[in-house]
Amino acid sequence: MDNLIELRNIGKEYRGAHAVRDVSFGVRRGEVHALLGENGAGKSTLTKILAGAVQPSQGQILLEGRPVSFATPHDALGHGIAMVYQETSLVPSLTVAQNLYLGDEPFFNRLRGLYIAAQQFLQRLNFNVDPTKLVSQLGAAQRQMVEIARAVQHEARLIIFDEPTATLTPEEKHHFFGLVQRLRAEGVSIVFISHALEEALMIADRITILRDGEHVLTANASEMDRDRIIQAMVGRSLSQELYGNRSQRVRRPRGAKVLSVQNLSMGTIVKNNAFSLYAGQITGMFGLIGSGRTETAKIVAGVAKRDFLHGGEILLDGEPVRYRTPRPAVKGGVVYVTEDRKLEGFFETMSIAENIYTGQLASSPSLFMLARQDQMRELAEAWRKRLSIRAIDSDARIVELSGGNQQKVVIAKSLVQRPRLVIFDEPTRGVDVGAIAEIHQLIHSLADEGIAVLVISSYLPEILTLSDRILVTRQGRVVEEFAPEIATEDKIMYAAVH
Repeated sequence: MDNLIELRNIGKEYRGAHAVRDVSFGVRRGEVHALLGENGAGKSTLTKILAGAVQPSQGQILLEGRPVSFATPHDALGHGIAMVYQETSLVPSLTVAQNLYLGDEPFFNRLRGLYIAAQQFLQRLNFNVDPTKLVSQLGAAQRQMVEIARAVQHEARLIIFDEPTATLTPEEKHHFFGLVQRLRAEGVSIVFISHALEEALMIADRITILRDGEHVLTANASEMDRDRIIQAMVGRSLSQELYGNRSQRVRRPRGAKVLSVQNLSMGTIVKNNAFSLYAGQITGMFGLIGSGRTETAKIVAGVAKRDFLHGGEILLDGEPVRYRTPRPAVKGGVVYVTEDRKLEGFFETMSIAENIYTGQLASSPSLFMLARQDQMRELAEAWRKRLSIRAIDSDARIVELSGGNQQKVVIAKSLVQRPRLVIFDEPTRGVDVGAIAEIHQLIHSLADEGIAVLVISSYLPEILTLSDRILVTRQGRVVEEFAPEIATEDKIMYAAVH
């Protein structure tokens, strides 16, 4: 089968360091090609080169056998190559329909006609998104749907999906995979980047694996399994380390009650919620999107406000608290690690050192504190080593890092505040298997140090592996609690749905 596009000896350097080195592989017409590797392996750099967003330092791109070069993403799109980025590139102040047809608008257009066309197009894709809504009003999952729809609308010959399912519900994933199958049947080539290895094995025709910026192998998906992929990605097997035999892990006993939530309410999203968190214990919280789990966490951490009247009560160490902003929560020892690291987790124009240092500034008892460069770098280097943050140095800008390393910086920025309660919201979303193992190990170490930990996750194996106790949310409140030794995926999902 002929290649639609082929990369030959592609390389890219940043500040003298190789992000990608001598990579060669091809994508055939009408195939789904999974591109896998750890964070920092070079996947995003390589696909941005394909999409015209980054220029290679060396090598050649062949499109249908002819050499091409893309100076901009618009050039690549003109050749039929579109990319759906992991962090969405939509314009927040425009509506869904306006974003969908941005750059393709007729000279004379009526919004009504645009909305009707967008509505019909989104329905054809089975995407339940209101075309008249501003993008700023959408959740992460709906923004991702609009990104995917925009790529399909361009009628590209090659579509690159970077973590397209990270924010989607199981039903939305089902629709997305159906869309991929339809595109493949129409002869469209797909490059699929995902940290969910089971998804890659299920949907891909072939798999290419990168490690440390170099090509390791390209093989038919039918010849691969999870263990072989992980072995190629990290050089060793991590299956048991990640989601191994839970029966061998000793359940931590409850320590002192750190947090008690009683009758917590916020509009129609959180309704009379009640639960407690204990020192030295990891509490897992599972619920479907819309169950109020994230909103509850944000109320506890002062990011969101509960109802003024009849909003319930939050007790920290037995004392009632009502945080209206995150700063007093941080001073009280409560930190929240957000699920949306790009929008809420870091300052993308700042360096690693500056981002981590802002965490220390936030926990300072004084509103006025001079930033010392030597202290900032010393602090950043200590956390860079502790969390194995891959970067040239602590002065590297955070936007230059891979998703997993960005997540580690967000975690470091929170932990530098010396919390007594840490809330992790989707701590391993968009993170590779190697970094997942490191983040899980860190979460366990925090509980072992006596810190109360709440982990909110949509991935049931993660909840089952990490948790000393499991809470299930539905319709704005906790409806069930499970001990990990009796919990199963079926029981938890049944409680979350019924």
